Amino acid sequence: MDESYFKGRGAQIKTGNKFLKAQYVADHIEGLDEPLLENPHTQIFHESPKKIINKVESPDLGMAYSMNPYQGCEHGCIYCYARNTHEYYGFSAGLDFESKIIVKKNAPQVLEQQLLNKNWNAAPIMLSGNTDCYQPQEQKLQITRQILKVLAQYRHPVGIISKNSLITRDIDILQDLASDNLVHVMISITTLNEELRRAMEPRTASSLKRLKTVEALAKANIPVGIMNAPIIPGLNHHEIPQILKAAADHGALTAGMTIVRLNGSIGQLFEDWLRKNFPDRFEKVWNQIRSMHGGNVNDSQFARRMRGEGNIAEAIHQLFRSSKKKYFAGREMPAYDLTKFRKGGMLSLF
Repeated sequence: MDESYFKGRGAQIKTGNKFLKAQYVADHIEGLDEPLLENPHTQIFHESPKKIINKVESPDLGMAYSMNPYQGCEHGCIYCYARNTHEYYGFSAGLDFESKIIVKKNAPQVLEQQLLNKNWNAAPIMLSGNTDCYQPQEQKLQITRQILKVLAQYRHPVGIISKNSLITRDIDILQDLASDNLVHVMISITTLNEELRRAMEPRTASSLKRLKTVEALAKANIPVGIMNAPIIPGLNHHEIPQILKAAADHGALTAGMTIVRLNGSIGQLFEDWLRKNFPDRFEKVWNQIRSMHGGNVNDSQFARRMRGEGNIAEAIHQLFRSSKKKYFAGREMPAYDLTKFRKGGMLSLF
């Protein structure tokens, strides 16, 4: 491995930002007294949003609303589609995304105000739709835990997706929500190969910890499934049967998947990462990703962007379907109970 490789980080470069008029660049390295890049320490920034529930307009995401207490994510997953959102804050989708974390400490209070709005009707909210709500900063800030307390108070349905075992800290609240069919949890498991996981998702929980997390939630009667995503041909596609079997063995009720897509700046980040980590199979992986997205790695066409198309994509979907049928037959998530919502707050109890 190159000595300049930033261990513990997914992105190895700082990409440009189309929203900035001026940027530092290293195009003429001979003119620099010192390198512009360094492995950065995590910095925390604060934002006080006026709303926290976001309506999801994309028709292929399978959610109506999302909620994100954090922007940016220390997990550093190289393929993360959320990286591009960091550019709106004037940061890069690369190293900035995983080292400059924006936190919304007032999220629980703002959520309560939105739930109290007379026009709000209960609908499942995905926590989070963008960056992981259980990333490392949550250990001390506990914003997600406070959000869950608000949701439990108002008996409001919520979906959670995470790849961090920290979620087990909140089993007490999740059990309470589950008792009224108000929560679904999805644990993201991309690979069981720890060498690949450490390179691709450097600051996440190990695959074993994630399986143990599934098991702990299932034993607590909290509806839990897994997301085997993203599927990357030539890297992890062959693991689908093993991942689904392991998830089912640990108590998962369902499994989902998406095909990798490298939108915006993520294409440049992933290409650089792939060349440095897997030079022997770069051409194969890169070209197969392109073949699933109409010849481009950046795919914005609804439906195709998440599923892919062509022979390779179809083979992946067939493998997933057959594996899910084999290991998840007779299992499903319980339906949300939207009737439990205390519209108008605690006064509705009287």
